[in-house]
Parts: sequence; C-alpha cells; structure tokens
Amino acid sequence: MELSTHRDARLSVQGQARNAQCVSTSPPLQLSSSGLKQGHTGFKKVCRIEEDVLCPFPGLPAGVLEMRVKEGSKIRNLMGFAMARMQDETGTSGQTGLRQVVFSGSGRAVTKTITCAEIMKRKIGGLHQMTKLQYKGLREVWESQEGGDSEMTVHRTLPSISILLSKDPLDPLEPGYQPPDNENERTREEASQAVEKRPLDSVDSLMEPPAKRSCL
Repeated sequence: MELSTHRDARLSVQGQARNAQCVSTSPPLQLSSSGLKQGHTGFKKVCRIEEDVLCPFPGLPAGVLEMRVKEGSKIRNLMGFAMARMQDETGTSGQTGLRQVVFSGSGRAVTKTITCAEIMKRKIGGLHQMTKLQYKGLREVWESQEGGDSEMTVHRTLPSISILLSKDPLDPLEPGYQPPDNENERTREEASQAVEKRPLDSVDSLMEPPAKRSCL
C-alpha cells in the first residue's frame, strides 16, 4: 500500500516511557530511564530509533493521505494541508480530492492526533471513522559525557493510535468503527420529534397523578 505523507509530520514522535528497560553495555551501570531524561547522570542521547508498525487498515487504496502527527507538530499546519486535500473535490489545485485520510501518532502526540481528527469531522460532515490502537517499540542510545566507553541502551514501548476518516462507508461491524456525527444527530432529532408529536392528553396523564376519591 502506497501512502502519501505530509512533510511536517515525517519525524518520529517524542513520547513518554512505558515499561522502560535499561540495558547497559560496558561497564554495568545502575541508571534509570528517568535519570537519563533529566540529564543528571552525565549521559547524552546520541541515537533514537522508532520501530515501524504495520498499517492497521488493510485494503486501503493507493494514494491515501497519512498525516503523521508528532509532539511538536502545529495543528494549524497539519489541518491546513489535510483539509485542502480532502475538500478539493474539483481538483482546482491540480490534484483530485481525496476520499480518505489517516491520522497517526504515538506517545505524547496521541492527544493531538485525536484533536486533528475531531476538527476534520467538525468541518467536513458525514465522515465515517475507524480507530485502532497499537504499541510500537523505541530504542535510545546514550553515551557517557565523562569519557570512556560507557554506553546505555534504553528500550521503551509507546502507545500508538491510528484514525481513519472516510467519505465512503466503512464496515460497521469492524471494532473501532464510529458512524458519522450527522447520523447520531438525526437519531436524537427523531427521538425529540416523537416526543413533541405525542398527544397532550397522554403527556398530561403521565405528568399528573390520578385524583383520589374520598367517601364521606
């Protein structure tokens, strides 16, 4: 599957550690991942590698837009690019309007990823949503600033979220599916209209308790 990505979302996401493990190479060191991040141990980070995860949406057509959200991404930049591609139905920019877009992020970028998807759903009505949660591995290499060959490798596990928004219907039986917001609003409107059309006598009979008769 071929995915197009936004240039502002190509870098990996800086996320919080989850189930962090520290593996020292030489010599053995008793250091925690939190101590490394705070910089109180005389170590500096020299390498950061995120493992690639498979797309959780098999069968997507070629050319689907994938917005990779990171912690430092600007929502205005991400949404400006994605909205232009999704709203360009007539191809005024020289490209055909897209039918689907995937927002993905991990670690601290999960909340921002959800925000981007909600903004697009609010501006473009009738979008079907599919949400998938995954975990991805992260490896960091730290070197001692005091000289020597001391090196530390930190392995982390980051939560990752992928949100597919589609103008075309998706499988409602697939776990993580959410119907368009206008369908939910239509259901609520039909329920409220049913209450308004109910005869007043029946409503009054429900509101007022039956009168009690007393014999003198």
